[in-house]
Amino acid sequence: MSHLSDQQLQTLRRLLDRREADLQAEVRSAREAAEQQAIGQAGVVGDHGDNATDHLQNGIRHIEMSRDIEELDQIEAARRRIQEGSYGECIDCAQPIGERRLLAQPTASRCAPCQERYERQHPHTLRDPG
Repeated sequence: MSHLSDQQLQTLRRLLDRREADLQAEVRSAREAAEQQAIGQAGVVGDHGDNATDHLQNGIRHIEMSRDIEELDQIEAARRRIQEGSYGECIDCAQPIGERRLLAQPTASRCAPCQERYERQHPHTLRDPG
């Protein structure tokens, strides 16, 4: 059972909704930009510098889109926890996640001490997995 009030949950749902809308817009925009770039480059032969720049930009766009999609997955996981009544409880220690932490990171699934421990044990996976 969540320790959060209905009003707190409503505020956090709104934050999740806003972030989801922003991320969906970013993903849509990135896909459209990639399509436009592919159309614009069809049949164009560039030099090695142009090709390297295009490759780097495509890689960055892919990483950004992957990050956004991962965050969308975390939003969905947070919504499932809200429905199940476990939202705001740490997945590691079952203690309440502080309201300030949830307001800053509504997808947080761990309390701050457990998240710090997780990041020390998984130094290449710093994002809260939802």
